[in-house]
Amino acid sequence: MSDGVMVGFGGKQAWLAVAGAEPVAVLEALGLRDLGPVPWREGIDLAHLTDDRVAVTPPLPGARDTAWVLATGRRLLLQPAAVDVIGLSAALGTEVQSFATHRVTELHRWQRASRGELIRAFGYVGQTGEVTSWHGEPGPAERDAGLPARLDEDTVVLVGEKDVLRVADAWSIDPTTLTGRPAPGPLRLGAPD
Repeated sequence: MSDGVMVGFGGKQAWLAVAGAEPVAVLEALGLRDLGPVPWREGIDLAHLTDDRVAVTPPLPGARDTAWVLATGRRLLLQPAAVDVIGLSAALGTEVQSFATHRVTELHRWQRASRGELIRAFGYVGQTGEVTSWHGEPGPAERDAGLPARLDEDTVVLVGEKDVLRVADAWSIDPTTLTGRPAPGPLRLGAPD
């Protein structure tokens, strides 16, 4: 693919969606060193195949007529504790969302925070059928994905990768839909110091 075309991601991956931010500000808030611009294919491949690179998109149009910056990388999947959506949303003064999905272990999670306040969190591990996090009430996209209005000990939850992407699409952007669309600019690549 040419440098002028976006490359999607999402499966076996974790990503952030940040409303109205600049890519460099997202890298700084994540505590990553800016390695500069990189073509989409190279950046997505590095973020997916290495444990220490994060690829950050330029602002992209998405849900609620908002521009969203997406940050993705294996680092975000392997080190979920390093992704503090509450702290990031406070530092950036905006809404920050976190998504992760891994179909092998059936790990699926999403979080949403705005200006330092957690709005919603959901986590699920399909291998055990365990809901690992639940904060706030599910919105329409989550209810459409099959989540109950309330969670109790008798509730059975079954969530898959497509459900994570459906929630991402309703809240910000489904990153699998980016493939082949014209790129508004290159990715930026970040790495820890």
